Amino acid sequence: MTIESTVTFGVSTGNFVPNPIRPEWILDGNPVARTECLSSSTDGMAGTYLWDCTAGRFNWFYSFDETLHILQGTVTLKDPNGKVRRVSAGDTIYFPAGSSAEWTVEKYVLKIAFCRTTLPPYLVFARNIARKLKRAMRGGRETQAGSGLL
Repeated sequence: MTIESTVTFGVSTGNFVPNPIRPEWILDGNPVARTECLSSSTDGMAGTYLWDCTAGRFNWFYSFDETLHILQGTVTLKDPNGKVRRVSAGDTIYFPAGSSAEWTVEKYVLKIAFCRTTLPPYLVFARNIARKLKRAMRGGRETQAGSGLL
């Protein structure tokens, strides 16, 4: 197997598409958000995106895990308890599914976001049993250098 058959190479095209913020989440201004999908997993559970947004203040509610890295601009984040933190280019933030934050974009922000939808606990349990059964059928051998992946 060659590297070309297992790895996908690409270049960001800068071809952002509209990603409107829900009107009921907007608290101030007229923020305009856009996104570009850079990659997605074959099972649809994970993806990597470029996301940008113009000035405004809005709430954001996370229905999936998101790790983001600010590439350009500055944002003030306020958590539900009122704790405020200013983040800018070079900062990385993790929002677990179910969390929320108030975003204040001063002028413009560009981020790269790594998003992952978590499996429900019963599916994690079933997956773990399947892995154990598969490992047992192989005589206890791991599949990828001890990773335990199916």
